[in-house]
Amino acid sequence: MVSSHTFRLLSWTSFLSLPILGALTVVPPTWAQETMNPANPVETSPEADPNQSQSPDNLRPLATDNSLLSIPAGKRLMEEARQAVAEQNYPLAMERLQSSREIFNQLSNFYQQLATSFSGINNQIAENQRLLALESAEMRDEATYQLALVHRANNQPELSVPLLIQIIRSQQPTRDLGQKAYQQLFELGFVDAPYTAGTEGDPTSFTGP
Repeated sequence: MVSSHTFRLLSWTSFLSLPILGALTVVPPTWAQETMNPANPVETSPEADPNQSQSPDNLRPLATDNSLLSIPAGKRLMEEARQAVAEQNYPLAMERLQSSREIFNQLSNFYQQLATSFSGINNQIAENQRLLALESAEMRDEATYQLALVHRANNQPELSVPLLIQIIRSQQPTRDLGQKAYQQLFELGFVDAPYTAGTEGDPTSFTGP
């Protein structure tokens, strides 16, 4: 039997525990909103650079290394061809070298036309374009020589012959690349007589484009 003293003690204890329990279970409205709906930071897009459209690369797109009609583009194709040859991927090498030849040939013709147009009008521009035409022609002949070697390695010597003759006509037999081209013709059996430059006083000149 529970005594009246014990009953009063339990009632008083239960009465005191109610506010404490309520304080632990009731979440303040403000804190609950902050927990359930956190404020998202405002995302800001980067501001456009007003000077970007005025950059030299945008104004002169053909002056960049990414241009397809440029000397660096032709050299890049030749490097890709060299890597393809190292992997014995001759079809890819021939494709890259042919594209490189076409780029250098176009550049050489264009620069030569500009040099002719400015001759006697602005000698500085004419000379600059002439040098670019010569550089492009040299690279074209080098790409042509590499293409001839790839044809030979791919057991297609008949395709090498016209390329080698083009080099000799452009470079002359007295220049280094011209001598290499003739030596290839000799090794292929297309010509019978070997040739050494300078034995008969041949001039060492480059005909250019």
